[in-house]
Amino acid sequence: MAGTSIYPKYPPDLNEERASFLLSNLKDWSIAHGLAVRPAPSFVESEKDPAGVLATTAPVTLFPSLFPRTCFEEGLEIAQAYNELYAAIIRDEEWLGNIITELLGIDEFVERLWKIHMAVKKEGYAQDLSLGLFRSDYMVHIDPSTANATPEIKQVEFNTIASSFGGLASQVSALHTYLVSIDAYPEEARSIIDLDNLPKSTSVPQLSAGLAVAHRTYSSSQGNRTKCVLFLVQDPERNIFDQRHLEYSLQSQGIRVFRLPLDRVLTDTYLDTDRSLIYTPPHSPSSTFEVTTVYFRSGYSPDDYRNEEDWNARLHLERSRAIKCPTILTQLAGCKKIQQVLATPNSPHLSRFLPDDAVASRVLKTFAPIYPLDESQAGLEARKLATDPETASRYVLKPQREGGGNNVYRKAIPDFLKSQPESHWPAYILMEMIEPPALHNAILRNGEVQKGGVIGELGVYGVCIWRHGDGKLEKGEILENFEAGYLLRTKGDQSEEGGVAAGFGAMDSCCLIDV
Repeated sequence: MAGTSIYPKYPPDLNEERASFLLSNLKDWSIAHGLAVRPAPSFVESEKDPAGVLATTAPVTLFPSLFPRTCFEEGLEIAQAYNELYAAIIRDEEWLGNIITELLGIDEFVERLWKIHMAVKKEGYAQDLSLGLFRSDYMVHIDPSTANATPEIKQVEFNTIASSFGGLASQVSALHTYLVSIDAYPEEARSIIDLDNLPKSTSVPQLSAGLAVAHRTYSSSQGNRTKCVLFLVQDPERNIFDQRHLEYSLQSQGIRVFRLPLDRVLTDTYLDTDRSLIYTPPHSPSSTFEVTTVYFRSGYSPDDYRNEEDWNARLHLERSRAIKCPTILTQLAGCKKIQQVLATPNSPHLSRFLPDDAVASRVLKTFAPIYPLDESQAGLEARKLATDPETASRYVLKPQREGGGNNVYRKAIPDFLKSQPESHWPAYILMEMIEPPALHNAILRNGEVQKGGVIGELGVYGVCIWRHGDGKLEKGEILENFEAGYLLRTKGDQSEEGGVAAGFGAMDSCCLIDV
């Protein structure tokens, strides 16, 4: 639930004629520019579209949402610090391993991933380079305990695998700019919805630049082979156009891209004698490509691994010389447990990875209080908070999962924990709820406009390429580190979840405002 508003009255009211003009242009522009998804079965029944040819406008806001300028700028400015932080965590294999092993035996998915890492480590990793296309998600927070509190950003989570919607983020930013250019918004709103207040999202060119740098940095033992990038994907994939924007950007740079479902990995690829990953497209069996980079848009959820062959496919990819985005270690660094260890009040760990005190202090300010549910002193205190319905109402319970729809909120937490074996409680983290200011907007979803209170979540993308070294923090080096655009996802303020693909949120862009 949102708190008191810090914004002016917004969005503007539309008369019938202007609403019709705005909607018709929004829908047509969206389809013409790939701001689209495959329709959900609840919207278009599969038997009505057996060939899967239909597309519909992605859930999108009619207006760019108000967002404090200082909060937006802070999110972008600390992106490189977050890239540096996680690249350091991943290089410090002993530290990361000590945290992850706390989850072994209570989180089967994490355990399977860790076993793959250990198997490849025993054999010896064939590739020392790693690519991270990260996304750090924030909400605006107004401290309810402080009078006249200024807005600040608090981190919701840090995503290290399949950091989605970079493709659509650039498009929705351009959509709202287009609507301004054709005077779709009423005159009284133009002092707020002004082009100077609508920051462009550069996520498509920046994220594809990261993939392109990895592709060109890859070193082959046989330079005469034709090279390619593989997108590891779910099949079917409703959010395909988001991925296609990155793919088409790479293709425009002369980089071949192929899409490969996890269940086709062992059929369509093999490892040669030096563990180079060789791909043969099913549509062109006489062609072979050496894979420079595997970009995971699948493999982040237990549901992606339907049988043992899928797990063998993940091992196969991890063993290869291809640059992974992400490696197993990078994926594991995205576990909520890592976020909790960094953000638990008075935690000493952040300074280990960010030796510059000013940088570490800036990152620390974005943390919301997070607690373990283990048997440590902090964990026992958190268990009291989580099992009491009165105190639990200020918290969210999170598992070690990506993709939306996995969290347990507020007064539902005590009953949920009672339904779980107490030995499994350490697999979750308890996070203090962020308190965003009240805001309103209108969302177009499946052809229907929904108006009311909303909450926005800012995602800031980052690109980082580094050498792992020998698993010691002081070893290895960062080769590339840059901020890579932004995403705004907006949901109704009655919804606790914010995932667009999970059916909760909508694509949005920022209208910056000084508050």
